[in-house]
This record gives sequence, structure tokens and C-alpha cells, in this order.
Amino acid sequence: MKGTTGWQLLIKLTTAIVAVCSFVASRLLMQSASTEGQGRVLMVISIIVCALLVLEYVFFGNTTKRYIAKSAAQLNKTEKESLMNFPAPTVIIDSDNCIVWYNRLFGRKVYSQDEAYGLNVTELFNIDMDEIYSRDGDTICHDGRFYAVKGVHTDRTGEMSMLYFADKTDYVELNFESKQSRQSVVIVMIDYYEEIISNIRESEKAHILVSIEQLIENFIDGTTGISRRVGNDRFYIVLEERYLQPIIEKRFEILEQARHIVVGERNNITLSIGVGKDADNLAESEKYAKQALDMCLGRGGDQAAVRTDSGYEFYGGQSRGMSRNTRVKSRMAANALVEIIKSHESVLIMGHAYGDLDSIGSATGLCAAIKNMGKDAYVVVDAERNLSQLMIKYVQENSIKNYYISPQEGIDKLSNDTLLIITDTHNPDLVESKELLREAKHIVVIDHHRLMVKSIENSELFYHEPSASSASEMAAELLEYFPDEAKIPSQAAEALLAGIMLDTKNFVMNTGVRTFEAAAYLRRQGADTIAVKKMFANSLDTYRNKAEIINSSEIYHKCAIAQADGSFSNIRVAASKAADEMLEITGVNASFVLYDMGDGRVNISARSLGRYNVQIIMESLGGGGHHEMAACQLENDMDGARRQLIDAIDDYIRNN
Repeated sequence: MKGTTGWQLLIKLTTAIVAVCSFVASRLLMQSASTEGQGRVLMVISIIVCALLVLEYVFFGNTTKRYIAKSAAQLNKTEKESLMNFPAPTVIIDSDNCIVWYNRLFGRKVYSQDEAYGLNVTELFNIDMDEIYSRDGDTICHDGRFYAVKGVHTDRTGEMSMLYFADKTDYVELNFESKQSRQSVVIVMIDYYEEIISNIRESEKAHILVSIEQLIENFIDGTTGISRRVGNDRFYIVLEERYLQPIIEKRFEILEQARHIVVGERNNITLSIGVGKDADNLAESEKYAKQALDMCLGRGGDQAAVRTDSGYEFYGGQSRGMSRNTRVKSRMAANALVEIIKSHESVLIMGHAYGDLDSIGSATGLCAAIKNMGKDAYVVVDAERNLSQLMIKYVQENSIKNYYISPQEGIDKLSNDTLLIITDTHNPDLVESKELLREAKHIVVIDHHRLMVKSIENSELFYHEPSASSASEMAAELLEYFPDEAKIPSQAAEALLAGIMLDTKNFVMNTGVRTFEAAAYLRRQGADTIAVKKMFANSLDTYRNKAEIINSSEIYHKCAIAQADGSFSNIRVAASKAADEMLEITGVNASFVLYDMGDGRVNISARSLGRYNVQIIMESLGGGGHHEMAACQLENDMDGARRQLIDAIDDYIRNN
């Protein structure tokens, strides 16, 4: 065979040489004058070439075919050997995902228990068959190893597919270790530290500080973290993710441990903890931790907030929060507010939608004072969609000044030199007019509700005091520091007092020293308690509807749950009053009233005597409010909303 092949190559070489010679000869003859000589030379060359071609075909044709066939066989064998010894585990599956072939590396490293022929890959591995044909494939874990699986169809019909398994265990473990060693900043702050230690002996102060430092040391015991005290009431802690995650999963047990430290006869230590997590570096982690701590303080303290690049997570929040006795913050806010008002030509004051006595009352008090300062000021309120119609009617009938305008009138009066004051809410979705808020260039926020993640941004003054009983109490404190010419009339003082009485349930709930001081100030301004009481009057239908709601109540885990059947004009008032009165049932820690407003949403009014934090329960459903009073709206029917509420109550009890 070797010799024959050599002869074949020799003949091909000779043929090529003759062809070249023929070409050269033709070029030479073109320059010759003898046409007859040209013809003879070309004739001889053509005969020689034809003879050689015939000779190759007759004597060596079969040999060429055998050589080509053998080469193809050797190539096919090489391809099979290459696939069998492919440096990555490989399998071929049919249209039913069953294995019809696999290479040696797959059988040795990926699936070595038994033969894999005929087995379904989805039964062997937790694999997404749709995902593996995507650009990035899928990642699976098998026998402690991680593989990136990529699939390709071997024919157009898609009946046969080939899967490649790339071992990426080292990369996954390195990535996991990198995440576990990422450092997070934790800021721990003692709530109301100055108020707590103001009236105790020095020896007790030392005992408290030692107890807290021991608590912090135990908090990082068994970790590689470090802690530093950076003030009388603040600690900085740096922890790796591997140690922080178990603390989060245990819901910050240090919060409960801190409550066991008793100060004096009645006070307990509470902590606010801000955690900066999943940041790119320590500086950003500290920034996250500070934002989380501010969020905790705005929600009343005694809780932990974890701030990541995707949002906040909250833990704890069982205490009501301590009322501050100092008025330094109020005086500073009042001075700043007066300067802002003086720098604008006109002022609009707006509360939340379906404004109640606190929302409209606080706005009315501020509006009266600002008008007396010589500014053009109005309260923006929907005359039909509010819960303060008796108060609005009373003020309009007993005052010579026009206080109230519609949202559309407010938009018409708005200019680049108009100041918009928001009272009794800091959520941009809950204001009376979203369009007015969106168009306003200068904004001030005054609110007492616990801080929510979504709040009004870019305000010139954000006066937020979660320890205050009501926005009306905050407004009354501010007015005490306003100029003398801003003295409010008795009707405005009565509106403010009505707001305080509403949110404190006649000075019973969430009432501090400053609440009574604000009420005393309003009495000095001429507020008549009899006139205030008339603002709470309700129709006979409201009483009947309230009684029907209470009659439908059921007790679930010491929570009274009731619902209003149908929809009626005073349903908000009836539901709110029913929730208040249901707290008087023996053994009830919280009350919830569900009612349908007829717009595809179910509203829930929640009340508590302090044992349960209804703010956390309502917040889990997308709402918010205070420790003892909160609400939410659900896009669901009545039965679905009730199930959601029960699930939220179960989660709250389980976690707290």
C-alpha cells in the first residue's frame, strides 16, 4: 500500500510538472513566429497529460478511495476518543432528558455510584432544564461539588442534547468566603440616656454603664468583632457577616437583655441598633448604619434596623418610647419655622387624606398664627372627604377669617414663593393632594407618626417627634415660641385641643407631661372644653353602625377582630370608634376593624393598649402609624383581607 501510494504521488507530481511545462511552453510559443511548431508542441503535451490522467484512474483509482475511507475512519475514531476524554464531564440526553451516553470524566467525578445510562438527569440533579439552554446555563450542587451546567442541542430537531458540567466549586467557596468575611458596622445607642440618668445617683450611673458595657462584650463574644465606645450613649461595633447573620436570625436578643437593666424604680434600659450591611466598603457600611439608627430613633427606639442596598429590615420595637421633657428641640424648630415663613409670601397647610381632628386641627392652629403674622395662609382640605366636618363648620361660623380651601384652589394659589406645610403625616402617598405636594418647591413637614421608610424628601424642615401624642401637641408647642403677634384665637386653640383629645382618647393613651403642658397652653389661649366636646358629636346612625361592628367581633390570640357589613357614609368614624371601644373587652390586647370603602380596597383600623405594637402588624401589611394606633389598606376582598390580618398577627406573636 505504501509503495502504491508512492507511485500515485509520483504520477500526480509528474502531471503537475507537465502542466507547468505546458503553461511555460505556451507562453514561449506565443512569442514564436512558427504557428505550425506551436501546434505540434501543444499536441504532444496534451497527449502526455491525458495519458497520465488515464493511468492514475485505471491503476490507482481504488487505492485513492481506500485511502480516503481509511483517513475518514481514523478521523471518526479520533473524534470519539476526544469526546470520551473531553476535559469536562459531558452527557448526551434524549428528548425525555434520559442519559444515552456520557464520557469517562462524568462517570468518574460527577456520578460514580452506578451506570447512568437511561437515568433521567432531573432525577439525578436539581437542575432547571429550561435554564441550562440559556446563555449562562444553570448552577447545581451534587455531592458537595458545584457545577455550571450548559446545554446545547446536537441537531435541529432538538431530540438529542449535550450537557457540559464545569466544576466551579473553588470559585463558589471563594465567593462564599468573601461574602462571609465582609465587614459590617453596627451602631448601638442607649435610648433617652440623658433623661434616664438625670435623676439618679453617681453610683447608679456607674452601675448602668458597667452593665451596658458587659452587655456589649457578651454581644460580640465568640466573634472576631471589635467594639468601641464613642460617647456616653453610643457604641461602634465592626462584625463579619458570618457572625452578624446569626444575630439577625435570633432577632437581636440584646434588645430583650437590655430591658432587664433597671434604672431607678420604674425605668428600663432600651437600645436602638443601626446595622449597615452588604456595603461595598466600611465607609459605606457606616453610612448605612447611621441611616438605620436614625430610622430606629424615628420609630420610637427599642429596636434594630438593618440597612442594606435594597432597603430596611426591622426587629423589636416593643416599648412605647419615653416622652422627652426637654423643649430644646421644639424651640429650635419653632425659630427655624418662623424664619422660613417670613421668607415666603404665602403659606399652604395640608394634612393627610380623609383628614381627622388632629390633621385638620393642627393645620388650623398653624394657619391662624401665620395669618396673624401678616402672611396669606390657608388650610387645604377636601370639604366632602374628611372626618372633621363639625370642627370645620364650627371654625367657619365663629371666625371672620377664611381658613379652608379645596385642593384645586390650593394648586391655583401655588407659586414659586409659596411654602407648603405638611402636618400629621410624612408619607407622600397619604397627603390630601399629591399633585400639590409634587408641584410645591418649598416644603416643611410636622409629624408625630413613627418614621416609615417612604417619607417626604427635600423638605426645608423635617420636624418629627414620635414621642409626641399628636401633631396638634407639636403644633401647640411650636406656637408657644412664635412671635407675640402670632397669638391664635380661641377657635384655633379649640381645634388644636380637639386634635390632642382625639389621638390621646381624652388624655388616656400615649399621654406625657408635655401633652398636658400643651393642653394648658391652649386653655390659656381661650380653648373651651365644652365646645371641643361638641366636635366629637356623632349621629344616631353612627352609634348604631358602631354597635353592629362591635357585635360582629371575635377574639383571636387576645385580639378583637370585627368587620363592617356593607358600606355607609360614616363608616370611617364608626370603625374608628368601634376599634377604640373594643379595647374595653376583658382580656383584649389589641383590636382590629375591617371595612370596605367600595373601591376594591379593605381598610383596617388597629388599636392597642400597649401590650401589642399594632404599628408593626400594620406595617407588615403595607400600612403604619403608632404603637397604640395604626391602620392600613389592602387591595383584597373582605375574606382575603381577614386572612392576611390573621397571618400578620401570627407572625407578630411568633417573632415577639
